[in-house]
Amino acid sequence: MSAMEYSGPERRRRPGEERTRILIVDDHVLFRVGIAQILSKEEGLEVVGEAEDARSAMEAALDLSPNIILMDLSLPSPGGIETTQKIKRELPSVSIIVLAVQEDEDALFDAIKAGAAAFVLKDISPDDLVNVIRRVSIGEYLINDKVFAQPSVASRVLKEFRELAAYGQSEVPIFAPLSPREVQILDNIAQGMTNKQVAYTLTISEQTVKNHMSSILRKLSVNDRTQAVVYAMRQGWIKMPED
Repeated sequence: MSAMEYSGPERRRRPGEERTRILIVDDHVLFRVGIAQILSKEEGLEVVGEAEDARSAMEAALDLSPNIILMDLSLPSPGGIETTQKIKRELPSVSIIVLAVQEDEDALFDAIKAGAAAFVLKDISPDDLVNVIRRVSIGEYLINDKVFAQPSVASRVLKEFRELAAYGQSEVPIFAPLSPREVQILDNIAQGMTNKQVAYTLTISEQTVKNHMSSILRKLSVNDRTQAVVYAMRQGWIKMPED
């Protein structure tokens, strides 16, 4: 099926108003219609199109230039993850929010590697979905915090990113705002270390670690260390520890 431009109800645009353009990708038409109706009532949000499979999603993304794509994880083959990868390859500036039926660590890791900006469950409330969209639209990178609050899970994500980089699938960042010491601290934290353990490993005081973390959060405009770690991994700033 070809890409479909949205023709449902739309709030009248105010002169000079910038809108967040949204593409909905899901193989269930009732779900697409429901989401479109919810978002059409929101200030500054505009549903510009719908797609029901990978091919129409790519066509719609290229034709409609959305800012955000709501991507069904369980999209028919090749699936939501591969579709996300393909779209991000062609349109790196678009932010993709993956929608899943249930929590799944493997799917979450795959979504992050594919470049998704957020991973949420389909039973999310309308207000929470709108909030996620608005946060993603201003450049925030959201993940399922209750999963990544676990050090072992964060370590696994770091391992996945390192393996990805080892196979040449990670671009070298042009500019990293963090100092070498800050990257080193984030790398240790990503492996599950506490501030006290990082301080011992790097032979610095725990207060120095805390000061560096405050600087990192400020530079990356994130709220906590978990978001900082994931952001740094996504940008390719965290490297294998030096011996």
